[in-house]
Amino acid sequence: MAVFIDTGAFMAYRNKKDVYHSEADDLLRRALQKEFGAIYTTDFIYDETLTLAMVRTGNKNVAKDVSDVMLSPRIEMMMIDDAVLNKARKLFFRLFDKRISFTDATTMAVMQQQHIGKIITFDSHFKGLFEVLGG
Repeated sequence: MAVFIDTGAFMAYRNKKDVYHSEADDLLRRALQKEFGAIYTTDFIYDETLTLAMVRTGNKNVAKDVSDVMLSPRIEMMMIDDAVLNKARKLFFRLFDKRISFTDATTMAVMQQQHIGKIITFDSHFKGLFEVLGG
């Protein structure tokens, strides 16, 4: 049993002004208590989350706080390697009309490769592909 945590969930968890803050706070606390099993994210999600924290809040403390959460030893950060990158590239172009980001394609590739069935996210395009916790 495992769960993947997406950018929007990390952002909402640490940004009290986010519309999904309460739900993200509940889901991430439960995840950190291992309710959903092992927790995964990727270096691409780390990059996207810190960039989003800077752009949306302009607050270094929010960015630092979310970085600290993501680097918790309870969360396994997977690095996107060549195999995942190639699989993500295929997914990205196959699903191009659905307008998913390349980062989301890497998430899908990692989840498929690692057999992770659940994702904490507020992005609707993961619905039907994985069990979505959130939104």
